[in-house]
Amino acid sequence: MNTRPELSPPMNTVLNGTSALPHLGVIQAQGEDAANFLHNQLSNDVLLLPVGQARLAAFCSAKGRMQASFILVKTAPDTVLLVLSLDLLAQTLKRLSMFVLRAKVKMSDATGQWQFRGLLGDSARAEVGGAAPWQTLAQDRAHTVALYPAVLGDTKIPRALWIAPAGHALPAGADVPTDVWSWAEVMSGVTLVSHPVFEAFVPQMMNYESVGGVNFKKGCYPGQEVVARSQFRGTLKRRTALVHSPVALTAGQDVFTPTDPEQPCATVVLSAARPDGQGFDALVSGTTESQQTGWQVGGADGTALGLLPLPYTLLADI
Repeated sequence: MNTRPELSPPMNTVLNGTSALPHLGVIQAQGEDAANFLHNQLSNDVLLLPVGQARLAAFCSAKGRMQASFILVKTAPDTVLLVLSLDLLAQTLKRLSMFVLRAKVKMSDATGQWQFRGLLGDSARAEVGGAAPWQTLAQDRAHTVALYPAVLGDTKIPRALWIAPAGHALPAGADVPTDVWSWAEVMSGVTLVSHPVFEAFVPQMMNYESVGGVNFKKGCYPGQEVVARSQFRGTLKRRTALVHSPVALTAGQDVFTPTDPEQPCATVVLSAARPDGQGFDALVSGTTESQQTGWQVGGADGTALGLLPLPYTLLADI
């Protein structure tokens, strides 16, 4: 397995503080049927989501392909916030609203009503301590969701999502550049669907079943049959891996294997520059077979990508 240098000690200070998250938006589902409606549309259980807690979930097409994914935060018995990539908000809100029919729920763009901050290192630890991913601390109308940590060698850098009403006092901490937050997100191995990878993957192709994003015991939702069949019939042949690249990568970019440099075998999900300037790290979803033969970008004479260990264990196929 390929490796690359650890971050230099001075850069560790960059990984403590709070970051603006302008790439995120929020859809609000409000009404007495809000939880039930979302439960019937998403890959995770929303009915049993306690008030004040959060979960990861995917919104799929009938073919099981992810059209969006969310960090769900239940702020009241009749209100659920769906935090998602802003570039997918309008079309996701339109599609979800198509399924409301007679359900007593109102779906709306509430981005302007809320503010977000990503918390790293000591700032995250101060808010959520050692809480497990998706556990949430609710205090004074603000909600802080523990996320998967960024893992660098033997070091785990705590991460959390802070969401509060517009105008609320911001959490304490030094300013962290948004691109540093993006790099930490890559190193956590868990990210949300963005527009460049719209309908590119079933949830397991982004490892969602291994990080709490899929509940296989809940009832039906769009694409549920495909998602379940991928898991229980052993048809899943594609996973997301962590890689290092000496060149910049972009979400949606094709990745190839040296044995077949003309046929894409993987897709970049998210990429970010390392804070110390030593290249780029990325999440790439590709066939498990091609991961063994190696990945590269740029054609037959392209640049090789180094495969890095994932910061969590993948659940075995059933």
